[in-house]
Amino acid sequence: MKHLLFKRPAALLLLALTPLVAFAHGISEEDRQRMLDGSYLQYVGLGASHMLTGYDHLLFLFGVVFFLTSFKDVAKFVTVFTLGHCITLILATYFKITWNYYLVDAIIAVSVIYKGFDNNGGFQKHLDMKSPNLLGAVFIFGLLHGFGLSTRLQQLPLGDDPVAMLWRILSFNVGVELGQIAALAAMVTLLAAWRHRPSFKRFSHAANLGLMYAGAYLLFMQLHGYQHDVAPNSFRFPVEEHQHLHEDMNIQNTTDSTRNTL
Repeated sequence: MKHLLFKRPAALLLLALTPLVAFAHGISEEDRQRMLDGSYLQYVGLGASHMLTGYDHLLFLFGVVFFLTSFKDVAKFVTVFTLGHCITLILATYFKITWNYYLVDAIIAVSVIYKGFDNNGGFQKHLDMKSPNLLGAVFIFGLLHGFGLSTRLQQLPLGDDPVAMLWRILSFNVGVELGQIAALAAMVTLLAAWRHRPSFKRFSHAANLGLMYAGAYLLFMQLHGYQHDVAPNSFRFPVEEHQHLHEDMNIQNTTDSTRNTL
């Protein structure tokens, strides 16, 4: 019975993430034009919005700070993560090093699964080994997350002037950091308040299991997107019909969700 009760909220959470996945990739034409017409502050704002709506980055950060109880520990791990994603965000964008962004985000989804697995003692319980060094793991995943952010930034008009391009990259990175600070402040405050309640111990395992489920869902969604991207005609019916099916499913899911709340 408890298992079924947990499955229902998890399914609803994954359904709620579906619209986010649909808009996870690409930069709209409006954003492109705004970048061309605006100042560096436009890149700061877009960087902040990408972090605040970057559910995969936020889920990983949530897993990182989940059991951290002191400001010193939070600052240490967040600094290592920030250093990692700044390195790849700046260097990969400046030197135009890129990869298929669906595959990059699929790896980022694996980082979410990893953190939930580690938080639940998965290495000790299932692999009979100590957890890998957490600081090292956070740094490596930070590099991957930065590469994911770089694939977004490289879709923007950065210009041909190396100096101006660098300033746009740095402006975007500043926005990412501001968004990260805002998200972390909310997470740490929420966890600090919850940690002193009896329910934290009871539900912390379930929360990190939910983190793993969310990461697995994102992984399959990104792999599905990759299949669309590289082989759109490999499906058993035409691409247009497949797209309509996705749209109809979203409409049906919205209708069912509305009906269940009445």
